[in-house]
Amino acid sequence: TRIWNLYQKMQPLQVNGKKHIFSPLKILMFDYLELLHNSTFCLVPRGRRLGSFRFLESLQAACIPVLLSNGWELPFSDVIDWSQAVIEGDERLLLQIPSTVHSIDDDKILAFRQRTQMLWEAYFSSVDKIVLTTLEIIKDRVFSHVSRNKLMWNSLPGGLFILPEYSTNLADYPFYYLSQGKQPGFYSCHPCCLTTGLSIPANHEAAAGGLQIQIIILWNCEKAAPPRSKWPQTPVPLTIIEGKRKVGLSSRFLPYNIISTDAVLSLDEDTVLLTSEVNFAFVVWRSFPDRIVGYPPRSHFWDNSKQAWGYTSKWTNEFSIVLTGAAFYHRYYHHLFTYYLPATLRTLVDQTANCEDILMNFLVSAVTKLPPIKVTQRKQYKEVLTTQGVKSSHWPNPDHFSQRQDCINAFASWFGHMPLVHSLFRLDPVLFKDQVSVLRKKYKDLERP
Repeated sequence: TRIWNLYQKMQPLQVNGKKHIFSPLKILMFDYLELLHNSTFCLVPRGRRLGSFRFLESLQAACIPVLLSNGWELPFSDVIDWSQAVIEGDERLLLQIPSTVHSIDDDKILAFRQRTQMLWEAYFSSVDKIVLTTLEIIKDRVFSHVSRNKLMWNSLPGGLFILPEYSTNLADYPFYYLSQGKQPGFYSCHPCCLTTGLSIPANHEAAAGGLQIQIIILWNCEKAAPPRSKWPQTPVPLTIIEGKRKVGLSSRFLPYNIISTDAVLSLDEDTVLLTSEVNFAFVVWRSFPDRIVGYPPRSHFWDNSKQAWGYTSKWTNEFSIVLTGAAFYHRYYHHLFTYYLPATLRTLVDQTANCEDILMNFLVSAVTKLPPIKVTQRKQYKEVLTTQGVKSSHWPNPDHFSQRQDCINAFASWFGHMPLVHSLFRLDPVLFKDQVSVLRKKYKDLERP
C-alpha cells in the first residue's frame, strides 16, 4: 500500500527529453522463493494472529526463522525442540535483532539450517504429515507407557517412522547407534523357500567370535517342507517357518518373533554366497545399519517417451536398488514394512508375486533419504548365477520385467515422490588392489584378481 501511495505521488522522470514512469510491479519484480532460498535468516513477524505462514515458508527454504511474535506457541512444541532450529526475537527490541544474528557462528548456522530441513521434511511438508503428526502426538499422550521420547522426535528419521509398539528403546532401532556410541551386532540368515539342499554358509568363525547366528527358512513353496530329519546338520540353530501362502511374497518381511538379532541376511533360494562374502557384507552393514547392504544392484530411470519411471537390470556403475535376494538390513524394517506401509501396496506385491524387494528399497530410502550400499562380489558371480536356480528363476516369465516397472510407478505414486536415490558408491575389501599375497588377505576369495 505504501509503495502504491508513493507511486501515485511520483512525477514522471525526464530522461533525454522522454518521460519515464516507474511501475510498482517493476519495483517488486524479483523471485520471492529464490530470495528465500538465498537468505540465511528470515524475519517472521506476527500475521493477523500470533502465527504466520512465513514460518513454514522459511522452514521449507532452509532459511532460519527469526520469530517476532511474543507469546506464540510454536507448532508441536511439546515434542519438537525448536531452540535448535529458530531464533526467537522480542517485538519490543527490534533494533537488537541484527546484532543477535551476526553473533551466531557459521557452524551453528549450518546446524540450524539442517534442523529446519529435517523438521520440514518430517512433519510439515504435506497436509497428510501435519495431520498424522498431530494424531501420533495425541496417541503418545494417551498411551504414555509406549510413547516416543524427544530424541526420536528431534532426530532423523523423525517420529513418524518410529513405531513405539515395536520398542521404546533406542538401541532397538537402526538410526541411533552412532549417537549412542554403540555398534550393532548379530545376524539371522533368512533364506526364502529353499527347494534344494541348504547351500548357505554356516560361519564357525563368527560363532566362535561371539556373534549370535541363526538360520530361518521361510518355506513358501507349493509342496510341503521336508521333515526336520531331512535337513542338513548345521553348527547354528536352524528354524523352518511355514509361509502364509495367502499372504504371498510379502510374508518374507513379516516381523517374525523368532528373529532376535539386529541384522537380517535375506537370501533367495537360488543365491550362492561364500562365507567370506557374507562376512564382508556384515562388516560393511555394521557401519551402515540403517541401510540395505548387499550384492545384486538394480536402477530406476525416468522415461521421457512414456512419462513414467522405468526399471533396469543392466550391470552399470550407477544403481539405486540392492535386491534383498542377497542383502543385509535391520530387522526393524520388517516391522515398518508390515505396519507402516498401506495394505494396498502389500496386496499388489502378493497379487503379482513380484516386487517385494523393490518395495523394501522404496521404504528404506524414504526413511533414510539415502541410497543402499553395494558391496563387491566375486568376479565369477554372474557365471555362477547362470547355472543356479533355472527352474525357480522369474526371468523366463515375459511379464516379470513389465510388472516391476508398473510396481515402481505404483510405489512412487503412493509415496508422492521418487524416494530411490542413485549412487556410484561401492565398497571393496580394503586390500583389494594392494600388492599383498592373496593367501594373506582376509577376504581372499573376493580379492583374488
